[in-house]
Amino acid sequence: MPVVIIIAIITLIIYLLLGFSIGKAIITFVTILVVACPCSLGLATPLAMVISEGLCASNGILVKKSEILENASKINTIVFDKTGTLTYGKLKISKIYNYSNLKDNDILQLAGSIETKSTHPIGKAFTDYMKENKIAKLQVNNFEDVSGFGIIGEIQKQKIILGNRKILTKYNIENKYEEDEKELAKQGNSIIYVIKDSKIMALIGVNDIIRENAKQVIEKINEKNIETIMLTGDNKDTAEKIGKELGITKVMANVLPKEKAEMIKNLKLQNKNVMMCGDGINDSPALANANIGVSVKSGTDIAMDSSDVILTKNDLESILKLINISEKTIKNIKQNLFWAFFYNSLMIPIAIGILNPIGITINPMWASLSMVCSSLTVILNALRLKKYKA
Repeated sequence: MPVVIIIAIITLIIYLLLGFSIGKAIITFVTILVVACPCSLGLATPLAMVISEGLCASNGILVKKSEILENASKINTIVFDKTGTLTYGKLKISKIYNYSNLKDNDILQLAGSIETKSTHPIGKAFTDYMKENKIAKLQVNNFEDVSGFGIIGEIQKQKIILGNRKILTKYNIENKYEEDEKELAKQGNSIIYVIKDSKIMALIGVNDIIRENAKQVIEKINEKNIETIMLTGDNKDTAEKIGKELGITKVMANVLPKEKAEMIKNLKLQNKNVMMCGDGINDSPALANANIGVSVKSGTDIAMDSSDVILTKNDLESILKLINISEKTIKNIKQNLFWAFFYNSLMIPIAIGILNPIGITINPMWASLSMVCSSLTVILNALRLKKYKA
């Protein structure tokens, strides 16, 4: 705008110095301002963004901020949580190693009663098992969620600890059953230790189902030269098995929630544009720290609040659609800006009067009409986005 105004003022002065009438000089001055009206420039970006946001919504992608559509095209690293993101989060109890004098169902009654108070998907596996086998829930007191490690509760004045391998280190508990743990992990199980009186009562394997199209989505992401990383609190063997099956570039296991956020920060310090996709409370710090946080609809409220994008269809392919729509949007914006600048570069010299010697002149009326044509060009080009099939 300052450049156009300066050009118009200089033209006005030159016309007066060359002896043209004040009327002619003012008409030329006004024509330059009208023909350079930045309507098309003003429409170029916001119109494309509005259409793309609608396109995302129709594909089950809720984008909270318009700048996400610009940033998604710059992503070169995507970090996935495992449970509930790469898998359905519908876990089933697959096997139990019982080292106590209690029956298996008694062990599962103790563990399940405490797990019913947990918000983790593993807790639902125990709840479902108890319902299916008609196991009564016991009263739990002094429940405590030890984030990243497990949960603790008191049943009949007995303290029961449930958690992953890290909880053994936290409470200095000897592990005599590493071979059984490895066997469960090889089968792709998440492993829950059941501990009472500082001794391991049982190992419970909880199995999950990988999302139907997860492997195909990871393959397509890899084809775009985007690094894929799995970030999970699960044990290393299970995580690596699933990571290898899906074709994920890098697997980071046994990670605490606060460590997830730190790892995202470290990736960003390596000049990587990071997208984090998760669903649980444990993922919310990482979602907030990523360049773009993506939450599946089945996730917790805090995860969805912390994220920039919500996948309302719970479909990982929506991540690819978001990136593709973003790339298409940026391309469209650049086209719009090109036509807007091309129009101004072409029409301003004509408005100045450079073609007057050969009888080609325009006045403010024709300038306004040509300005409308410029805006229509940008509008029609932006509307082409509506036909894009993500």
